[in-house]
Amino acid sequence: MTILARKIFKYHGYTIEELKEMSLEDVIKLLPSRQRRSLKRGFLPRQQIVLDKMRKMKKEGKEEKGGRPNVIRTHCRDMIVIPEMVGTTFGIYNGKEFVEVTLTPEMIGCYFGEFAPTRQRVQHGDPGMGATRSSMFVPLK
Repeated sequence: MTILARKIFKYHGYTIEELKEMSLEDVIKLLPSRQRRSLKRGFLPRQQIVLDKMRKMKKEGKEEKGGRPNVIRTHCRDMIVIPEMVGTTFGIYNGKEFVEVTLTPEMIGCYFGEFAPTRQRVQHGDPGMGATRSSMFVPLK
C-alpha cells in the first residue's frame, strides 16, 4: 500500500516559504515580463497604501476577528500578488461590490482584477406571460 504525498507548491522551483524569505528584487526576477516591468518601476501610491495596510494588519496580528478573516478592502485592481500577500483576504472592488478573495500561492504574479470579474454572464429566462409586450402572442405550453 502506497501513501500519496501531498504535492508541494513551487513557483519556478521555489517553495512558498523560500519565496517569502527572498527580497522583493529577487522575487521580481522570477515574475513574467509584464509584471516584472511594472514592479521594477516601483509601486504606485495607491498600491503602496494596500501594502502598508496589509503589513500593519499582519504586524498587529489582526488576522481574524470573530472566526472570520479580516478583509482589506481595495479599489486597486492593478496590484500584483507577491508572496508576502499569500494567505491574506482582500475585498477587491468589481465596480458594484467588494469580492472577497483569499490569496493562495497559485495566484502569485497575477493581478487583483483577475479575481473579481466586472461583468457577469447574461442568463435570459424563457419567454412567458408578462415578460414583454410581445410575449402576449406566444402560445402557452
